[in-house]
Amino acid sequence: FYLTPPQVNSILKANEYSFKVPEFDGKNVSSVLGFDSNQLPANAPIEDRRSAATCLQTRGMLLGVFDGHAGCACAQAVSERLFYYIAVSLLPHETLLEIENAVESGRALLPILQWHKHPNDYFSKEASKLYFNSLRTYWQELIDLNSGETTDVKEALINAFKRLDNDISLEAQVGDPNSFLNYLVLRVAFSGATACVAHVDGVDLHIANTGDSRAMLGVQEEDGSWSAVNLSYDHNAQNEHEVERVKMEHPKSEEKSLVKQDRLLGLLMPFRAFGDVKFKWSIELQKRVVESGPDQLNDNEYTKFIPPNYHTPPYLTAEPEVIHHKLRPQDKFLVLATDGLWETMHRQDVARIVGEYLTGVHHQQPIAVGGYKVTLGQMHGLLTERRARISSVFEDQNAATHLIRHAVGNNEFGTVDHERLSKMLSLPEELARMYRDDITIIVVQFNSHVI
Repeated sequence: FYLTPPQVNSILKANEYSFKVPEFDGKNVSSVLGFDSNQLPANAPIEDRRSAATCLQTRGMLLGVFDGHAGCACAQAVSERLFYYIAVSLLPHETLLEIENAVESGRALLPILQWHKHPNDYFSKEASKLYFNSLRTYWQELIDLNSGETTDVKEALINAFKRLDNDISLEAQVGDPNSFLNYLVLRVAFSGATACVAHVDGVDLHIANTGDSRAMLGVQEEDGSWSAVNLSYDHNAQNEHEVERVKMEHPKSEEKSLVKQDRLLGLLMPFRAFGDVKFKWSIELQKRVVESGPDQLNDNEYTKFIPPNYHTPPYLTAEPEVIHHKLRPQDKFLVLATDGLWETMHRQDVARIVGEYLTGVHHQQPIAVGGYKVTLGQMHGLLTERRARISSVFEDQNAATHLIRHAVGNNEFGTVDHERLSKMLSLPEELARMYRDDITIIVVQFNSHVI
């Protein structure tokens, strides 16, 4: 198919969302001006999720991208639940007591989060009671454990990730008398999801990452150019520390079978993830749960299959790696994105494209033609195209959309080629996945004046 520019735009803009932080007394006192987010599916249904919320009882904003595998069930559950676990982990003891007393006496609860959602970012109503009960058990334990110390953000993030993963595992083991819910909790546990989450509070930025989505800071140098600072590390076979960590946790006799063809046990790309109980539970437990589960689970080949060389589980953890960064005036924006973006673009290009988009200023790089023989006519064409691009105001009102347009449509000269974009976006569902992954992006803009 050949898609017209308006058709391309309607596909690209279908999932875009923007949020501006409200001003008080004509001033914006937050270190965050706002954010843009967007998603472009390759899988049907899309397996990525995104979340953004303001913490109402503590200061700070939470933003995250979640990349599901073996279906979208786990990514969906984590996108709905993780921020509640983080918010509860950050609450002072008195607030936890207030919330518990309100539940006890049937009074209205203090709202913990204000969500910033696109209409497509749904919540599963059927599971809300189950999810609430698990969360309540967690805050009751936090009340009992009260040490009187203020919670460290890094610790809160780690505890929240581990606890949610533990609850996903427990809910699947306990099952549920309601067969729909029972099947849901099992689907969540047997699928998996990576997560990359930012918590921004004043000048304190924490990134908690589990898996291979990424966080990157866009920094404006003194000469106006843009550079990228990585704020997360991929947990996969390309990360030597991660490979070492996995080897340390298992006997020497398994050294050769732990990582094969750059995958965990030869199967899983990310070395950390939520769910994926096939890499966490003992074989006995897996068999017991599948046999006593609903028939749909028994018919599913994936759940019955035991990974090869499976001797000393767990092989997988959801524990995040947390990086703290103090924001500086030159830190202009943060990009959180699933690996669908990073597979197609280098972080330096991401920093430049977003930086130029946000400031509206193009830094003229010399035109690179990398090894191509270019005639004068072609060079003239490239320069004319470049001038037209600068004179036309950016067609996107959303930085994440602008980035997706480049990720999918860039040609070898680093410019968006409409024909290529049209081809990539008109691929039928079963083919799209062969050319690219789901892409989910959140671009957070910082308030340099406050910082």
